[in-house]
Amino acid sequence: MKVMKFGGTSVASAERIQHVANLITATDEPKIVVLSAMAGTTNALVEIGHQLMAHHRHEALTILTKLKHKYESETRKLFPDTKSYDKAWTLVNETFFFLEQICYAESFTLFDEKKILARGELLSTAMMLRHLSDRGIQAVGLPALEYMRTDKQAEPDEAFIEEHLKGLIKLAPEGTHLFITEGYICRNAFGDIDNLQRGGSDYTATLIGAALAVDEIQIWTDIDGMHNNDPRFVDATSPVRRLHFEEASELAYFGAKILHPTCIQPAKRRSIPVRLLNTLAPEAPGTLISLDTDKDMIKAVAAKDNITMLRIRSNHQLSHWCFIGKVFSLFEHHCIPIDMVASTEASISLTFERPSLPDELRIGLLQLGSIEVEHGLTIVCIVGDLEWENIGFEAQILNALREVPIRMISYGGSDYNLTVLVEAEDKQRTLLALSNHLFSSTAKE
Repeated sequence: MKVMKFGGTSVASAERIQHVANLITATDEPKIVVLSAMAGTTNALVEIGHQLMAHHRHEALTILTKLKHKYESETRKLFPDTKSYDKAWTLVNETFFFLEQICYAESFTLFDEKKILARGELLSTAMMLRHLSDRGIQAVGLPALEYMRTDKQAEPDEAFIEEHLKGLIKLAPEGTHLFITEGYICRNAFGDIDNLQRGGSDYTATLIGAALAVDEIQIWTDIDGMHNNDPRFVDATSPVRRLHFEEASELAYFGAKILHPTCIQPAKRRSIPVRLLNTLAPEAPGTLISLDTDKDMIKAVAAKDNITMLRIRSNHQLSHWCFIGKVFSLFEHHCIPIDMVASTEASISLTFERPSLPDELRIGLLQLGSIEVEHGLTIVCIVGDLEWENIGFEAQILNALREVPIRMISYGGSDYNLTVLVEAEDKQRTLLALSNHLFSSTAKE
C-alpha cells in the first residue's frame, strides 16, 4: 500500500482535480490519498476568522462570497453534466451555508475558528469523491475527524490513530483499493475539531503511513522534489535526488517550505521511504528520502526567518553548570525550542523562533544575569554528510561565507548540518554565496 498526499496547488482547480484523479487511478495497487484544501482556501478561511474575531462581519461575508463564487465556478467545470453538478453543488453548498451561519452568529470563539479552518479539506475530499463516483471509480472516504487525534500535549495520539484508522478500513467493501481522506484536520484530546498546523497535510500522510506500515509515502507538490537552495532567492537551483531522513528533517525544520517540519519523524521511525514528486511533471524522479543516501557531499541549504538571539551573562551567583541548567529550564517551562546555542564560562548565546522575548521569560532570565536581545535575524542551515571525519566540508562552507558577517555558528550537534546566524538583510547574500561556492559546478541531476 502507498500513501499519496496532494497539496493545495495540486487540487487548485477542476482541471487539477481531474489530473490528480488520473494519477491516483493509474494503477490498481492499494492506496490512501490525502488531500489538502484547494489553493487559496485556507488563507481565505484564516482571514474570515480574523475578521470575525475583530467583529467585522461584513468583511468576513465579503471574503466568503468571493470564495463561494470560486467554488461554484470550479464545481461547474468539474461536473459539466447538469445532474452531476446539482448533486455536487448540493454537497459544496452545505459547507458555505455552514460558514454563513457562523458569520451571522452572535459570538465567535477559537473553537469556531477551528471549525472554519477544517472546511477546506472537507470540501476538496467531497469534490474528489463525487468526481470519482461520476467516473465509475470505487473509492471510500476515510473521515479524518474519526481517526486523526492529538493528545493533551497537542502531539499526535499515534495509538488512537492506528486503532481507529484500521477500524475504518475494515468497514470498507471487500476489494476496495482506493481511499480518500482529509489532510491537516483532526480532533484534540477533548474531541474538539483542531488541526496539525499549516502544512499539516504532510504530517497526516506520514502518520497514516506509519500507522499502516505502508511501502511508500508520496508527497505531491508543484515542484520537482527538494531543491538545493531556495528558488525564491537563488535562480540556479537543482533538485536533490536522495536525502537521508535526518537531512530532510533538518531542511524542513530550518525553512524548506516543501515539507512540514515534523512530518519526517513518523516515516523515519518505521523506515518508510518518502518520495517528493511533482504533480505537473509526474514522470520527473523527484526526491527520495530514506535511510539510503549519497555520501561525501553537501546536499542543500535552507533558511529560517524571524529569529531572536539572546545573550545572557551570568551574575556569578550560580555555578557554571547550574547556570546553564537554569537557562534551559526556563525555556522548557515556556515550551520554546532553542535552535542554536554557544556558551562560555560566564555567558550563553542562543536563538529561538519568536519575534520577541516573552515578558515572563525575560523576568526569569534577569534573575540569572544581564541579557541582550536582538530580533529579526535569520538562520541559514547547510545540510549534507558532515560527519567530523569528512575533513574540509566545514571549511568550504565558511570559506563561501568569508565576506558575510556571521553572528553565530553551530556545528557538531548532528552529523548532517552546520548552521549560521546572519542579519536578515544578509539572507539572500548568504544563500547566493553558498550556491555559488558549493553547488555551481557540482549540482547533480
